[in-house]
Amino acid sequence: MPTDNKRLRGPDVSHSLSLFVRKPAADVRPDGPRADGRQRDQVDVRPVFVRCGLVSQAKGSAYIEAGNTKLMCCVYGPREMERKDETDMKSGRLMTDMRFAPFSCLERGSWIQGTEEKDLSLMLLESLRPAVCLHKYPRSQIEVNVMVLENSGSVLAHAVTCASLALADAGIEMYDLVLGCSIRQDGASYVIDPTLVEESGCCSGSGENQGRLTVAFLPSLNQISGLQSDGEMGEETLTAGVRTCIEGCYKLYPVIQQALAKTVRRGAPPPSES
Repeated sequence: MPTDNKRLRGPDVSHSLSLFVRKPAADVRPDGPRADGRQRDQVDVRPVFVRCGLVSQAKGSAYIEAGNTKLMCCVYGPREMERKDETDMKSGRLMTDMRFAPFSCLERGSWIQGTEEKDLSLMLLESLRPAVCLHKYPRSQIEVNVMVLENSGSVLAHAVTCASLALADAGIEMYDLVLGCSIRQDGASYVIDPTLVEESGCCSGSGENQGRLTVAFLPSLNQISGLQSDGEMGEETLTAGVRTCIEGCYKLYPVIQQALAKTVRRGAPPPSES
């Protein structure tokens, strides 16, 4: 029987891809250390790696990596609005789009934007809008596109930080940077910057004070630009959670400042020889 020389033959022996999928970390005791070694009930965020200006086609871009959570953000504009009937003569328009890459989760997703992605895009918009000087860009639109490359928890908080960095890299005038931080409340205990397993899991089994909280914070102005909460938490627990998230944002602030300063120095012209 003749063979097709243009078609690559598959291997004679193969293995199921499920054998190479990492199993989620086992649940740990509520009073013990977390799976990645961080402590509970402490402002212990994951180490963050940040770079700006990686996408040359965009006006501004940023990449952030916190543990196994990896995001990329690109900013385009300001440019003329596509729809003339939505043109504002006194203020510009900020547009956000947040999507998960099909390979970002354990279960392969779709390129079509789902309900969760639309909700996250709206939350991202509400967190960034108070920090951008839109009155400086009348009749213009600024597009912010966030792509989640790997989801390992706290994607909204890190998306806010990454988008703020990309806006600053694009030269968009802002009142202040926007930093995001989130916690997972589990009864009387909490974990800051939770992983995906910690976000979806419940350790104590108690029905009181169970939820998640994400805060978008402007550190120089000491103002909150966005707050998103899921679950059931009392007033005192919610207030304490907001304060904890603000402390986490202040811990990230020096890292973000250093990344922006390094980008500015890299793009500055060399000193002239006199």
